[in-house]
Amino acid sequence: MIFGVSSTLSALGALDTKTAVRAHNVANTSSDGFKKSRPVLEEGPGGTVRARVSKVETPGPLLPVQGEEGMEIREGSNVDLTEEIPDLMLTRRHFEANLKIIQTDDEMLGSLLDIVG
Repeated sequence: MIFGVSSTLSALGALDTKTAVRAHNVANTSSDGFKKSRPVLEEGPGGTVRARVSKVETPGPLLPVQGEEGMEIREGSNVDLTEEIPDLMLTRRHFEANLKIIQTDDEMLGSLLDIVG
């Protein structure tokens, strides 16, 4: 496989993982005690890209909740939507850019085959 396409395909896979992790965080924003995960893209072997996911253990806010025995204090989720949503928007742009690379590579290969053939 051509080096650029291989790298781009691995980046698309890593971006897919990053999107899934962020979406999971957003879906659990209201879950008591939920700890968010943070995806980080890093270079892998041979110029590939991979997503490393780590759990963020910082405590969430303490929230008063009406329980069976009166008011209770529970730890909320540590997910911050002002961090998650912009990162999802940026990841979308990264995904589009990588798709454009594959499209351009396909067009160049098609032009080359037209010239040779």
